[in-house]
Amino acid sequence: MSYWLYRFIRFWVKLFSPTYEISGCENIPDGECVIVGNHCHMYGPIEAELYTPGSHYTWCAGELMRAGEVAAYAYKDFWSLKPEYVRWFYKILSYLITPLAVCIFNNAHTIGVYHDSRILNTFRRTQECLEEGARIVIFPEQHIRYNNIVYRFQDRFIDIARTYHKKTGEDLAFVPMYLAPDIKKVIYGEPVYYNMASTGKEERARVAYELMERITGIAVSLPEHTVIPYPNMPSRYYRKSLPQENYHE
Repeated sequence: MSYWLYRFIRFWVKLFSPTYEISGCENIPDGECVIVGNHCHMYGPIEAELYTPGSHYTWCAGELMRAGEVAAYAYKDFWSLKPEYVRWFYKILSYLITPLAVCIFNNAHTIGVYHDSRILNTFRRTQECLEEGARIVIFPEQHIRYNNIVYRFQDRFIDIARTYHKKTGEDLAFVPMYLAPDIKKVIYGEPVYYNMASTGKEERARVAYELMERITGIAVSLPEHTVIPYPNMPSRYYRKSLPQENYHE
């Protein structure tokens, strides 16, 4: 029953979601890779589920897949920055959306992500999907500003590449993706390849930096537009895309 409810919801979400102009698909390698993008609130996950080319799975917060964990996670991550006088409403809403969240995230093409020992299951399932030739979509921003385009990336996901190399002997491609709902564009940039010759710490830092810079480069190359930030803040605090000299403001 939950699967058919999910299909019903998916149909209506796709019907009313923006239609994006997608470009740069030639930068996506044939077969498996990791696509890394800016989150844009729920625009990112929705776009990933509906429009990512080929077989794909999106990393999502594992808390959204478990009924007992949805409310606390949803309020903290989605609505804790709302004005204080309306927070009571969002606390109630976080409980009301629980059945819907469990239905959607357990039936969509997702891989649950946790920040405890269960992360081992995340990496194991990710490796299985890569071996099947699927693409993995990850939105790794955290609450630390990098520049006016993206928030700083968590970088532990990049370790997927080491396991992948041990299994296949190949260097894993990380493809930057920039989502701009304001102008209805999705652009894939040139991939960053993991280099096994470097140490894990050095390579995590390098790949994360390259991805943030390439996504930023894509954003500022587009016509000026409003950037939807990772935190769910009031829209009056949203920023415009800026030319390159204003990086790292």
